[in-house]
Amino acid sequence: MKNQVAIVTGASRGIGNAIALRLAAEGARLVLCGRDRALLDAAAAKMETAHVVALDQRLPDAGQRIVDEALAAFGGIDIVVNNAGATKRGDFETLTEEDWQDGYALKMFGAVRLTRAAWPHLRKSGGAVVNIAGSGGRTPGAQFTIGGSVNAALLSFTKALADLGLRDGIQVNCINPGPVKTARFDKRLAMTAEEHGVGTEEALAIFIREEKISKVGEPEDIAGLVAFLLSPHGRLLHGSLIDADGGSTKTI
Repeated sequence: MKNQVAIVTGASRGIGNAIALRLAAEGARLVLCGRDRALLDAAAAKMETAHVVALDQRLPDAGQRIVDEALAAFGGIDIVVNNAGATKRGDFETLTEEDWQDGYALKMFGAVRLTRAAWPHLRKSGGAVVNIAGSGGRTPGAQFTIGGSVNAALLSFTKALADLGLRDGIQVNCINPGPVKTARFDKRLAMTAEEHGVGTEEALAIFIREEKISKVGEPEDIAGLVAFLLSPHGRLLHGSLIDADGGSTKTI
């Protein structure tokens, strides 16, 4: 990926940060997007060539602003990784209209707007799009009505976009992470520990057993998969919806 320009959203922490670091290690020039400039600046300091774009991607003009800054900084775009967006868990009857609007505004519409703005430049470079959705898009749950719906929409968006990518020479794929050790997962683990009256290590074992998975992933696991998709070895994958979830997805 030497000198390729990669936009990564939600790059200030967790999976997005790991993806950005991995692509930088592969030689890419990074455009790091998120809302926390201090965290983005700290991430950029670990990379040879990176440009920070601190904004709220829920805003309608955010996608075009990111593309404009990428072009001004590096002159082109080769890769877009749509990773930003966390949705609220909770009982369906207590989730508000604002919760639903917010869930779609960042993860779905943020991805749509950025991809639409970047598409002409990806066409020119023969580039690639990787969407980061989630296992809830295939296996919804009662506490994840917003997230499951948004992720399912991203899966459909990926398939439709991949069909367009055949015409325009742009690779499009999607990864569905399961539970991954991020700050957000730490909160779920703390709840499990409190519920069972145990320590963190035992709570993790209980979580794995109850979720019927082989393990909880690391952000670097997803980053490695993104790097493979974008490498010459991953070019056969197109329109793929890849479950990286320790076996939590049981459906065909």
